[in-house]
Formats: sequence, structure tokens, C-alpha cells
Amino acid sequence: MRHIRKQGSGGYHLNQSQTNPPLTDQAATSRWKSFGHKQDVLSFLLFEQYQLCCYSELRADQQGLGYHIEHVENKSQHPQRTFDYSNLAASALRSDDIAPFVTAQPVADQPQAVFGGHAPGKQQAVDMQRFVSPHHADCARFFAYLSDGRVVPASGLDTTDTDRAEYTIDLFNLNSPYLLTQRRNWWDELDKLFAEHLADDMDLRCLAGIDLLPRNRSLSPFFSLTRQFFGRIAEDVLHQDAPELL
Repeated sequence: MRHIRKQGSGGYHLNQSQTNPPLTDQAATSRWKSFGHKQDVLSFLLFEQYQLCCYSELRADQQGLGYHIEHVENKSQHPQRTFDYSNLAASALRSDDIAPFVTAQPVADQPQAVFGGHAPGKQQAVDMQRFVSPHHADCARFFAYLSDGRVVPASGLDTTDTDRAEYTIDLFNLNSPYLLTQRRNWWDELDKLFAEHLADDMDLRCLAGIDLLPRNRSLSPFFSLTRQFFGRIAEDVLHQDAPELL
């Protein structure tokens, strides 16, 4: 999970709605459903997120999937923040994308496939004291990425922070079978290219920059995984060429 730095206020129509925020979960649901400028707000969010899902860092658009506007603090728990731009983020998946992930679950004891803001855990009440939000400046320090595709609590965390990382991973189902496969494939591709560059004595810094630096205000998927994979090389690239991503 990478830190999202909020930019702007989401546009005129969102701001107008926030001048008189809903006070109950029923009002929040009704008013958000009728809000007619979601696509404009989503464009603002994806711009500041470099097209990455706020929780999984998937490039949903590259997978033929979409994004929805996520209320980081649920409307049902904090209705007054329904139109608060600082509480909004772009998350995979669109509502229309969910059905195949649900039907992909063959039996009850198999892992749930839906992830991100539509994950079952996030649809329920969220413990905001345990939840690690992508709007928290230090969110990246909680997570580590493994070659088998899993995301796990980072080593060196204390008991409280380990619990927060585990809670957040479960909350958004970040080890969904779909995400496991996507991350494992991404890691394998990086590993293959890294080995080829070493064997041919090519520039590893240039290799790292291909997937760490934005192009047309877009990042490659799984930025945090890539950053961890390249380690010190990644930090040098970012410090020199994209300090805004640090």
C-alpha cells in the first residue's frame, strides 16, 4: 500500500454537496446514489493515485476491470464524510466487476475472491483504530511482499502494528487468489528481467526506473512490491527522478 497524497478538493459539485453533509447512514446512501458527478470525482482520484487501486495497487484498467469511488471511512459509520474528498479514494473493482469474483468461489471453505473496497470485511463495520489507511503517511511501512504473491505484515513491527497490518490485509482481502496470482506473476517477471540484466551486465537502475517512474501520470502495477524488490536501487531512482513518490 502506497501513501496517497490528496490533491485538490474533488470539484465544484462534490464541494457543494459537502456544504450540507448527510447526518444518517440512510441519507448518506440515498444522496450518494443520486450524486450525478461520480465520474468527474473518480478522474480526480485516479490522477492523484497514478491509476493504481488505493488498497491493492492493481492497475485495474490494464486487466479489463474498473474502479469505484471508495469511502475510506464507510458511509454507514461516518455519513457526514460521504462527500468529503479527503475521505475518498479509487478502488478496484466496479460493481459490475464483482459477480465473476463471487462465482469464482467454488466451495464455502475456499478463499473469498472479492477484494478492495467491495471485500466483505470492508462492507461491515470497520475498526478505525486498527485499520491502516492509504491516506496515512506511514502506511507503506506496515506491509511486505513475498515472491509467492502474498502480502504480509512487515518484519520488525511491534505487536500492535502487526495486528493492524493483519487486520487490514484481511479487511480488504489483499491475499485474494486473484491478487496472489497477479503479484506472483509480477514478481516472476521482475526476477527474470533482473537475472537477464545481471547476466548481460546491463544497467539495473534503468530497469528499476521502467516500473517505478510514472509515464503520462500513470504507474505500473504493484508499485510497493517493485520498490521492495529493487531495494536500495529503487530508493536511489526515486530520490533522484521522482521524489514526489517517496
